[in-house]
Amino acid sequence: MTHTDLSHPELADVEVHGMTRSSFILKGALATGAVYGASAVAPFVSSALAASTDVDILNFALTLEYLETNFYQVKGKAVHLSGEAKALATSFGDEEAQHVAALTGAIKKSGGKPVKMPQFAFPVTNQASFLKLAYTLENVGVGAYNGAGPSLTSKALLAAAGSIVQVEARHAASIAFLTGAKITPNGAFDKALTTKQVLAAAGPLIKS
Repeated sequence: MTHTDLSHPELADVEVHGMTRSSFILKGALATGAVYGASAVAPFVSSALAASTDVDILNFALTLEYLETNFYQVKGKAVHLSGEAKALATSFGDEEAQHVAALTGAIKKSGGKPVKMPQFAFPVTNQASFLKLAYTLENVGVGAYNGAGPSLTSKALLAAAGSIVQVEARHAASIAFLTGAKITPNGAFDKALTTKQVLAAAGPLIKS
């Protein structure tokens, strides 16, 4: 499969250097999004987190929030954003960092140990490519939370995850408005693919 065959080739080039289960699932989610788009992430994540504990699920969400925080706070500065793009990245970076803090606290309160932040590398060189990847990552985040949420056994944690995914969706919509992308890329409802379809295509893209 070549980049021209991918729905979001920029996702295939995002690197997550980590050996934890959460890092591996995140790599799979990004690979899935690269092949089929953000709407395919939910069934992949749901399958990957099957029979997981609430702490496992929260650590996956934490790893995703690490990625988004690093993207906005580190990569956003590196590409020298300006204007509204810089303002959004600053605001979103602060909010993603708050998500990190909240999830870290929830994991500790649940008796678990928060995973450490992996190292990330993003295929972004300028403001245009940054915004394009930001839009895609936020939509992937929505799909990831939609896939992970139903596996949570705690209603309180499910409510907390629901409050986060709404913010991720608003981030995606704000970037769409700024760039002229579709605010609801799949219409009124996200399209569902079978886990078998997703894994068959995305599996070869998962980097060890």
